[in-house]
Amino acid sequence: MRTILYVLLAATVVGLGFWAYHENYKTQDAMAEAEAIQREIGDARARLAVLRAEWAYLNRPDRLRDLAEINFDALGLLPFQPEQFGRVDEIPYPQLQTIQPLAEGTEGEATEGDRL
Repeated sequence: MRTILYVLLAATVVGLGFWAYHENYKTQDAMAEAEAIQREIGDARARLAVLRAEWAYLNRPDRLRDLAEINFDALGLLPFQPEQFGRVDEIPYPQLQTIQPLAEGTEGEATEGDRL
């Protein structure tokens, strides 16, 4: 009886060792994948920082003003005139709608239009 117990224990130890071995390699693979993703995120952030710097450089007001002056005729730009601007009272704001309270005795009652 002891021999069977020892064999079963030995098989269990070997099985657990085999499981631990595979779990160790799965963990190492997952960690390597996470590190690769973190590197990609870092690279993407660095590229984004470069793009933001380029955008800020290209959109400098003095540069845009010079480009507008150089291409004034080709773009067909005209200077602003005071007549082009409106007044605040000319803006059509939406009208406020008031909500009518429910009539007494109709709370919780569904009408034909409510039932679908």
